[in-house]
Amino acid sequence: MRPEPLGLQPFNWSLFGQTGTLNFTSGVILWPVVFLITDVVNEYYGRNGVQFLSFLAVALISYAFLIAWVVIQLSPADWWVTSFQNQGVENLQTAFAAIYGQGMWVIVGSLVAFLIGQLLDVAIFHRIRQVTGERLIWLRATGSTLVSQFVDSFVVLYIAFVLGPQQWPLNQFLAIGTVNYAYKFLAALALTPAIYAVHWLIDRYLGRETAAQLKQQATADPADY
Repeated sequence: MRPEPLGLQPFNWSLFGQTGTLNFTSGVILWPVVFLITDVVNEYYGRNGVQFLSFLAVALISYAFLIAWVVIQLSPADWWVTSFQNQGVENLQTAFAAIYGQGMWVIVGSLVAFLIGQLLDVAIFHRIRQVTGERLIWLRATGSTLVSQFVDSFVVLYIAFVLGPQQWPLNQFLAIGTVNYAYKFLAALALTPAIYAVHWLIDRYLGRETAAQLKQQATADPADY
């Protein structure tokens, strides 16, 4: 029997007709770091900085997508196919193609959701900043994340697992999407002190004058208007 994470007993929950343990996708684990990086780049480099990093990430992920597709098409060596039979995998190439094939749908979903989420995040961030000025860092950082990640959480699952080979039913899609977003929501709130700490460290490293100049340039970015 597979051990439960952290030794915890399963939660008996019911959401959109799904019952049992709380399920979410493992990809959400990395998102707290992405939140923090996005907010810092937003603050000091503005919309252009976030868009540059977003499109660069999309290009790199697309390259990984291409390599995964090419690898699946390769003819496997005979010894490779049976090399994991002693571990219960009858045909390693079939397993390899199934995992990477599903992974390609995940990559497509992630690309679309990431790009939509990042562009939405930066738009909301700078709209709030225009209203509040330099005050209320937590509002523009956390607020933009909460809205953008609501969209991201469901777009990626819909493309990867509803349109993809697994063909999730609607209730499973809604249930796991909700749990994913709940995790991101709590992570964004928990990171609020870290956002202030990172701002303090950057301002101290750059000096108040240089930091203020960067923030002003980020706010005055022509793309914001």
